[in-house]
Amino acid sequence: MNAAAPSSVSDLTTNPLLDFSGLPRFDAIRPEHVVAAIDRLLEVAAAALETVTAPDFPARWDDMARALDVATERLGLAWGAVSHLNGVADTPELRAAYNEALPKVTEFWTRLGADERLYAKYKAMDLATLNDEQRRARENALRGFVLGGAELQGADKERFAQIQERQAELAQKFSENTLDATDAFTLYVDTAELAGVPADVLEATAAAAAADGKPGHKLTLKMPCYLPVMQFADSSALRQTLYRAYVTRASDQAEGDGTKFDNTAIMTELLALRHEEARLLGHRHYADVSLVPKMADSPEQVIAFLRDLAAKARPFAEKDLADLRAFAAEHLGLADPQPWDWPYIGEKLKEARYAFSEQEVKPYFTAPKVLAGLFHIVETLFEVSIRRDEAPVWHPAVEFYRIERPTPQGTQLVGQFYLDPSARTGKRGGAWMDDARARWLRPDSGALQTPVAHLVCNFADGVGGKPPLLTHDDVITLFHEFGHGLHHMLTQVNERDVSGISGVEWDAVELPSQFMENFCWEWDVLRHMTAHVDTGEPLPRELFDKMLAARNYQSGLQTLRQVEFALFDMLLHGQSEPVTSGEGILALLAEVRQEVALLLPPAYSRTAHTFSHIFAGGYSAGYYSYKWAEVLSADAYAAFEEAAQAKGGSTLDVATGRRYRQAILEAGGSRPAMASFKAFRGREPGIDALLRHQGMA
Repeated sequence: MNAAAPSSVSDLTTNPLLDFSGLPRFDAIRPEHVVAAIDRLLEVAAAALETVTAPDFPARWDDMARALDVATERLGLAWGAVSHLNGVADTPELRAAYNEALPKVTEFWTRLGADERLYAKYKAMDLATLNDEQRRARENALRGFVLGGAELQGADKERFAQIQERQAELAQKFSENTLDATDAFTLYVDTAELAGVPADVLEATAAAAAADGKPGHKLTLKMPCYLPVMQFADSSALRQTLYRAYVTRASDQAEGDGTKFDNTAIMTELLALRHEEARLLGHRHYADVSLVPKMADSPEQVIAFLRDLAAKARPFAEKDLADLRAFAAEHLGLADPQPWDWPYIGEKLKEARYAFSEQEVKPYFTAPKVLAGLFHIVETLFEVSIRRDEAPVWHPAVEFYRIERPTPQGTQLVGQFYLDPSARTGKRGGAWMDDARARWLRPDSGALQTPVAHLVCNFADGVGGKPPLLTHDDVITLFHEFGHGLHHMLTQVNERDVSGISGVEWDAVELPSQFMENFCWEWDVLRHMTAHVDTGEPLPRELFDKMLAARNYQSGLQTLRQVEFALFDMLLHGQSEPVTSGEGILALLAEVRQEVALLLPPAYSRTAHTFSHIFAGGYSAGYYSYKWAEVLSADAYAAFEEAAQAKGGSTLDVATGRRYRQAILEAGGSRPAMASFKAFRGREPGIDALLRHQGMA
């Protein structure tokens, strides 16, 4: 059956996307199920919307939740499962089905968010009948209605809906182009060209070439291959080839027929649509709209924050660069380093200065041991236990777990999560956490629904029958995503719209994720999560000390790089008139780089063309959130450092962990993020801990 074929009633009774009796049946979902299921769920949700907006339907929270929220949650669960598969198991058939359903789903959510009858029901609710969580959810809903165009009339309202639908379509196409452009590049080379590249990478690239029936090694632009080649390959020519392919992906500068994935027109149309949306809503530009539900007060405040951070980081970045240049000239014979040389120079200088290389550490970080160590930290700090569990999955590499809490009666299920660690074709790059299901005291059954999360990474697979090996950066990534997962799964809020990460300001949502990264630098923690892949020996203290010494290596340059991305994003979305051409986007990026960057890329570089965070990932005029939340997370972690100092013990302090869990993780979005932070720290956050952690105090 093709994706567009009509379905009979019997098809619908066996459609796994319409089965809500348990967890999603990922192993049974096929492209041909998508459109039939989504059409059916849209019908039910649309009917529910008509029911609750009827004049005689009571404006009562519970009644409306029973009638409408249950129907829209089912639509959200099914579409969430399809969207997830689209990100981790993309096929031409699934993509076609997803793209066929996408406009209908977007149209419904846009219509729901702009329905003035529903808006009126929320406004008419008697506040005395609501609990605190429901009040917070209602406040957010009212704000959402305004941002969703509920106060627009006639042609403006119609145009607003068209804009939402077109934006969803363009963001999806941007993602597809980025994935396809990345997957399209393949380079086969012989072993001699890979001098300097670590043995495990050589093994993996040789196995990939053999699988294609080719001799030598297969190189791709996927991170587990691209990054080590850029860091370790002695051949500058090879690094240049890969670099050029990487920074021109999805652009007019791509080589061969790669230009068919060019994202330029998509970017300019998205910027124009966002600007038009902002104007319809009565704002100056899209940056204003983006900040309405965030902690930051205005684009001007964010820009000042970023420029202040850049000024503090700049002297450290200048010293980083001077060190790199001197080392390249003296030890590598590179008097005039090119952009593709910097990762290589950086790695060589790190080895020389700290007698430390990522590759030396990697054999100690076997994936199973790291995971066990991560679980131990979470179990200790947050007084829970993590166990293997069973659920249908979309790929054999995916694992499923449950988190439980001890009670006088036994154990209580807190949440569950899928872990999908490995990079593969058809899976988009990067790492992310998504909610598969939210905690909710269900209005239809009265039962407590526990939360479920997706934790997705892109690590290299194990080779030669050995477990996968992680770099320390991979370990940090895993901890980061797990922090998001904990925020979603440990919530104790019963109202779906403000439980877990729902309703949390976007620029505070990175607090729990960045907080968890700090444990990757604690000896007491790390020694329990390392075992050499061949000998089983734990990480030697001497090697850890070298890692620690190298921790803030180039932190000045890295901070400027993040500020560059964030400032570009905020200025791009804060123009009084939208940027209407690819040249305009490049010119603005060049201006930002002139202001904050020390390393300038070549003219052919098109990194904006794969900046999925802001063009397809919900971070438009919000990329600054990473740095903003880093201030919060560093200050939060300082409480654990203070406890360790006061007690002469470890940062795994259970009492502080309990306070953090209750104030931040369990509260979810049920109150403003600043209120949660102050409940934990007793004051507003300061920047000192961040600068200290990054060696820029």
